[in-house]
Amino acid sequence: MIVLHSPKELLDLVGSKLGVSAWFTVEQQHLDAFAELTGDDNWIHVDTERAKREMPGGCTIAHGLFTLSLVPLLQRDFFRIDKRGKGINYGLDRVRYTAPVPVGSRIRLNQTLTSAERVLSATRFKSRCEMEIEGSDRPALIAEFIVQIHDE
Repeated sequence: MIVLHSPKELLDLVGSKLGVSAWFTVEQQHLDAFAELTGDDNWIHVDTERAKREMPGGCTIAHGLFTLSLVPLLQRDFFRIDKRGKGINYGLDRVRYTAPVPVGSRIRLNQTLTSAERVLSATRFKSRCEMEIEGSDRPALIAEFIVQIHDE
């Protein structure tokens, strides 16, 4: 676990791996709740009977945006700033969904800090996030997250 005292300390970690999370099991209840919340109820995510007949592997697959939305949760396994103000999602660069995530799969986040800069009383940083799928050579996604964390 990397524990920083303040957001400014990110400047010294550019190029470093922030960490790898614990495994997270994607369950059908997660996909159903995400579909209900977002309206993305495509059958490939929620219709288990049809997926048994028509999908490779015979099961539903996770929404790409669901997988992407797990980054903040999973990074808590390995990264924390103790004295900080508000944090803002500033944006994303180059999001790619490179492999499907079948229901029942275990995924984990592998995150590397690629840049950091001071912006007024905050630190804006970019990290490369790869969501690994257990047993697969290809990650589920690769994305560059940009976050801005203000000083306390």
